[in-house]
Amino acid sequence: MGKKRKHSESVPEPKKIVESAPERPKRTLLGWKEKVEEDRETSSPIFRNKEKVLVTCSRRIIYRYRHLMLNVVSLLPHCKKDNKVESKESKGATLNELVELKNCNSCLFFECRKQKDLYLWMAKSPNGPSVKFLVNAVHTMEELKLTGNHLKGSRPLLTFSSNFDKDPHWKLLKEIITQIFGTPKDHRKAKPFHDHVFVFSIVDDHIWFRNYQISVPHNEIDKVDRGGLDKMTLVEVGPRFCLNPIKIFGGSFGGPTLYENPFYVSPNQIRALEKRKKAGKYAKKVKAKTRRKMHEQSNQLEPDEFADLWKE
Repeated sequence: MGKKRKHSESVPEPKKIVESAPERPKRTLLGWKEKVEEDRETSSPIFRNKEKVLVTCSRRIIYRYRHLMLNVVSLLPHCKKDNKVESKESKGATLNELVELKNCNSCLFFECRKQKDLYLWMAKSPNGPSVKFLVNAVHTMEELKLTGNHLKGSRPLLTFSSNFDKDPHWKLLKEIITQIFGTPKDHRKAKPFHDHVFVFSIVDDHIWFRNYQISVPHNEIDKVDRGGLDKMTLVEVGPRFCLNPIKIFGGSFGGPTLYENPFYVSPNQIRALEKRKKAGKYAKKVKAKTRRKMHEQSNQLEPDEFADLWKE
């Protein structure tokens, strides 16, 4: 019989190498997403525009200006609407906090004063710059009832007049407007079509906004006719408004003043001048009455001979 091996001399069995399970691919709406494609997307050097705009207004805003704000919200698919904010001196800190909570980059704040005047703040958060406008000549879509119509959520083309390239403050305003009103290319709520145009033009140191539908003639099969692009027309959709720049600040809703409009006159001063004119008219009437009385006293008429003729 052979000898028994001692327990210490027993040969150890080789350890089994446990391989980790392959990572499961990510599931999307279009199917399973391979890891190679995911790595390619994350490591791609292509710039992706992730611009988001917060649109809000102040309390006690009148219905007309609120409708204008809702029209702007319907035109910008990359915006987020929020509750009303109290219009105080500390509104800048509140709005910056709201922009950060909503994960946005910019803000459009419609501020109504005295239920008459509308101010529009365009701000890049959190580092600025920001612009304060006075909004005039407001016409909403409900008022105009224009024949133009375009797809909701489609990306607009932005056109600027040549005046924007003259002065540095106009160049800065052009860049801010481009970043806020330009819809990102692959935004999830945006449609990949260009069927309307935002027109920004400078007339009398004011920025005038218009929105036009691009109308191209086509046949029954929805194909553009040969030479149809030459017959392309623009049909206005709305809304309309005019922006009068007041100040450009270095920070978000405040900071150092980069530009101040020397031709700006506040609506309070305009109303005060109108009241003075009306007060001047009344003062003229009172002076005319006193002059008439003094003239009658100094130039009295002769007594009438036939005044008491029929009294007897």
